[in-house]
Amino acid sequence: MSTEVRQQAANALLTAYQGWSIEPLSEQIPDLDLTDAYAIQLAQVKYWTERGATVKGHKVGLTAAAIQRQLGVDQPDYGHLLDTMFHLEDQPIDLARFQQPRIEPEIAFVLGAPLRGPGVTAAEAAAAVQYIVPALEIIDSRIQDWKITLIDTVADNASSGGVVLGSTYGEPFATDLRLTGCVLRHNGKIIDTGAGAAVSGSPLNSLVWLANTVGPLGVTLEAGHVVLAGSLTAAYPIADGDTFSAEFGGIGTVTATFGKDLS
Repeated sequence: MSTEVRQQAANALLTAYQGWSIEPLSEQIPDLDLTDAYAIQLAQVKYWTERGATVKGHKVGLTAAAIQRQLGVDQPDYGHLLDTMFHLEDQPIDLARFQQPRIEPEIAFVLGAPLRGPGVTAAEAAAAVQYIVPALEIIDSRIQDWKITLIDTVADNASSGGVVLGSTYGEPFATDLRLTGCVLRHNGKIIDTGAGAAVSGSPLNSLVWLANTVGPLGVTLEAGHVVLAGSLTAAYPIADGDTFSAEFGGIGTVTATFGKDLS
């Protein structure tokens, strides 16, 4: 696919951030492939960083079977986390920033050393982690009605929207992350539960996959970067006034509130 067509697709997605969604790119451009989709994603990242944004990490998406069934895809993807996407815990988040937001509970890795593939092992990935932190990811889509294929979500920066990190920082592997349980609450009521094994067998596997996937593209996961490993449950829609909290066994709790700050 030509660079011009890729840039046109990136421009369409960038324009959609102004408040309206677009038809799936996979329908508009039938021969779009995964390589094109990541190039479209990178074109947007280039646009944002040239205007002052900073890459603060990556997210791995579509790792849980529940999410893959929900969105009709069959493999993980990754997107970029920018400084503009991070929100403070318990501080109201204005939903006007988003179009079709949904929330997911995730375990976040914060790196203490750089990590670059190919060939990264689980042991090397574990050694690069400084600490883990509970997180809530706000996913969003610039594609109408979430009618996405893998190609669409990759091009749309893996449906990234926002991130809320918790205030507790855990030792990376003091517990078996495969067995780490999660309870997701909406306005105080339990709506879902999950375990770390839902994330590619273990959240650590997501970190390994990411390092080995982006490494051949010349990308290093830098010290201090945040990596969201993937959701432990299905994603749930967010409405104005909602409060969501996720409690992770042995790690801690993170809370996100939605609504305009009236203070």
